[in-house]
Amino acid sequence: MSATATPAPPRPTPATATATGHGALRALAGLRGRLIGAGVAVALVLGVVLLGGGSWPASLAVDLSGPLERTSDWIIDNRDGHPLFLYFLGHVSNVVVVSVRAVYLLLLALGWAGVTAAAGLLAWRVAGVRLALTSVAAFAVCGLLGMWVPTMQTLALMVVAVAASVLLGGLLGLAAGLSDRMDRILRPVLDTMQVLPAFAYLLPVVLVFGIGVPAAVLATVVYAAPPMARLTALGLRGADAGVMEAAASLGATGRQRLLTARLPLARKELLLGVNQSIMMALGMAVIASVIGAGGLGDRVYQALASVDVGAALAAGVPIVLLAIVLDRVTAAAGGRMGKAPADRSRLRWAVAVVATAAVAVAGRLAGRLSWPDAWTVDIAEPVNAAVDWMTAHLYSGVPLVGGTADWAGRFTTWVLNPLRDGLQWLPWWAVLLTVGALALLIGTWRTAVTAVLAMAAIGVLGVWDPALDTLSQVLAAVAVTLLLGFALGIAAARSTRLGRALRPVLDVFQTMPQFVYLIPVVALFGVGRAPAVAAAVVYALPAVVRITAQGVRAVDPAAMESSRSLGATGRQQLFQVQLPLARPALLLAVNQGVVLVLAVVVIGGLVGGGALGYDAVFGLAQGDLATGLVAGAAIVCLGLVLDRVTQPTQRRDLAGKGA
Repeated sequence: MSATATPAPPRPTPATATATGHGALRALAGLRGRLIGAGVAVALVLGVVLLGGGSWPASLAVDLSGPLERTSDWIIDNRDGHPLFLYFLGHVSNVVVVSVRAVYLLLLALGWAGVTAAAGLLAWRVAGVRLALTSVAAFAVCGLLGMWVPTMQTLALMVVAVAASVLLGGLLGLAAGLSDRMDRILRPVLDTMQVLPAFAYLLPVVLVFGIGVPAAVLATVVYAAPPMARLTALGLRGADAGVMEAAASLGATGRQRLLTARLPLARKELLLGVNQSIMMALGMAVIASVIGAGGLGDRVYQALASVDVGAALAAGVPIVLLAIVLDRVTAAAGGRMGKAPADRSRLRWAVAVVATAAVAVAGRLAGRLSWPDAWTVDIAEPVNAAVDWMTAHLYSGVPLVGGTADWAGRFTTWVLNPLRDGLQWLPWWAVLLTVGALALLIGTWRTAVTAVLAMAAIGVLGVWDPALDTLSQVLAAVAVTLLLGFALGIAAARSTRLGRALRPVLDVFQTMPQFVYLIPVVALFGVGRAPAVAAAVVYALPAVVRITAQGVRAVDPAAMESSRSLGATGRQQLFQVQLPLARPALLLAVNQGVVLVLAVVVIGGLVGGGALGYDAVFGLAQGDLATGLVAGAAIVCLGLVLDRVTQPTQRRDLAGKGA
């Protein structure tokens, strides 16, 4: 009697094992989410029974106005006599003032012709004739709009701030790139600094240095140094291992390897860091007009305060032109690094310097140092006339669709007010519980603890309701941004023609400083919370569109081809293949959208946004440092909360190992 052999089970293939592993990971993630959801539900029931409802208890809040006022008074009283100010901070302030004044006087000495020629010749040497003509035209427009002197003031502040930012960021990046311990120490600091809104940097320096140019420059340096530090460290750590090993085998010392191998290999990252520092410094220098920086930002700030859209636009256009020229020149320098021929380069630079000097001398001899008044064009009156026409014809009463003021009013009534009232109605402990659950779902328990403590700190500071008002504006703006950004990003990724058409638009929008976005929304919607939300949406939209499009385009072509061979339609490919595989990029787009929206919603306090932004602006403008510092600290905490609940963190479990 023969026995029938039992066939052996099929041996799993690598693809089957991978699919099984991912299925197990998804099951574990789903179980974890259900457990957290059940825990939140139980905690909500217990909270209602034990704690009840209501806003943040007054007994848990701390009034910091007294200590802050005493600190402010002490600083003001001791600025002229305390050793800290006499022998350190005072010297720092003096160096900043002297440096900015020296650069400003140099620009004035060159005259409008010399500065314009220098800009054109520099752009020519770095990027070619087309960008040289663009640079000349940009500076000419600054003069034509009657903004030559404010432009030079902003440029002088920019030169000093960028030089200090590049030096400080380069040193920090050098330390982080060469030392693992320093990298671990600096990483959380740089992470935190990059999620803070620009306004948060103004408050501490005002407390120490007061209103004026030193505070503006130092706030700009602190704001613009992190990207230089990050990219420097990235470039040094990414140096080719083979080249470094070859240098070491030739007996090069550590210093020689740094100067002859690491730094040359990292030059593109270094120039990209300079580019990012310049763009962030320009944005911050404009915002710093609130604390007395002067220049173009001050013109925009004063015009927005009086709702003079024409004057604001006349100062806003030079800001945009400066941003575009500086971005293109530094980006071109980074792209051409290592590619340009070295022969006759010194001669061409010498010709450029001599030509600039000759133009400057000719302008001085002709008595044409300042831009001629006869060559200026006043656009304020026509723009204000256009705004008045819009107010009369487009704000309301447009058949079928309604006017822009109607849209803003409906958005405020139907979206912003219910969202704000709903958040403020929630019990304080429910808000903390929700924040902790969201952070735990997307990160680790450390992330959740950080988010909950930051949210609780807002209540302790006594600004719970204004913070929830700001949060409602952020959530509404993020929802609109993601809806538009995902749609445009997916469309751009699936259509090459649309992607090419959107690229220059996104380039221009990403180079514009935050302040400038307030001008068109005030012209279209007036003042209020809805215009602040609209400005935030326009500011954050380009980043979301770019990241989404890049993530969808980067999906593995093999996966797309496999789904196509199985007969999947375009819609099925999008929802079942591309979007699931692009999930990390989409989560990054959400995180960046939230951070960028918060930055502009806070600035929206200048145009009626209210809440924490208004408190920060009021404190800075009126010298009420207690109000301003408390609002600034709450903005910092809110930024940390929003970053932690939208930034995925790899966990050291099965999911982290299988990712």
